[in-house]
Amino acid sequence: MYGSSDHRPLYKIFNQVPQRYDILNRIMTLILDEGCRRKAASACLAKQPSRVLDLCTGTGDLAIRISQHSNSPDEILGLDFSAPMLEIARTKTRKKAGKPIEYMLGDASEMPFPDKHFGSVGIAFAFRNLTFHNPLKNKSLAEVHRVLDDKGRFVIIESSQPKSKVFRQFWLIYIRYIVKPLGGWISGHKGAYNYLAHSVKNYYHPEEIKDMLLDTGFKRVEYRRLMGGVAALHIAHK
Repeated sequence: MYGSSDHRPLYKIFNQVPQRYDILNRIMTLILDEGCRRKAASACLAKQPSRVLDLCTGTGDLAIRISQHSNSPDEILGLDFSAPMLEIARTKTRKKAGKPIEYMLGDASEMPFPDKHFGSVGIAFAFRNLTFHNPLKNKSLAEVHRVLDDKGRFVIIESSQPKSKVFRQFWLIYIRYIVKPLGGWISGHKGAYNYLAHSVKNYYHPEEIKDMLLDTGFKRVEYRRLMGGVAALHIAHK
């Protein structure tokens, strides 16, 4: 069900860096990623869905944010292909979550859920990994569309390309000369942060992501830039 690791180019990386993953996220985003996740959680819950999926949940940060809202849905699930990441997510959930969260090992390109199962699907800082030079990109996006109900929404918070050329250059210098070497040193996995620097530099602009989602079958897509444009929040409506 989960597919061969040969067809999942980041599988090895995300099974080798989990212990330092959270602190490295804070470093990369100058601790601003938590504010972005709060916005994503609110967008996931805007239509009061009864079931929410945190796709590529990693260590569970978005799922936990969703569970802490007073109007939390009846069912919150987190799906990821990394068992070590999910173990950390379960530990964090016992300490921080407002409502129970079920975590499942699985692949975004072959989700173990029936059609139209979720009112919303959220993904926080993993959409780039799902779509950047990933041979399973189209299959994964089709799966998201399939598991959403007819009024469902797909909420994405991800790194982006600032409009300002000067600010974009500053951001890329920060990624290349601070995040990349520091992340490689702290995690002990230089390859992971070489990939991060390369993918951030070459990732899609917000309009390109919008077009990608419309091509998948979503009827309407809206977005707004955050953190000066180094991140963007997309909401795709089925």
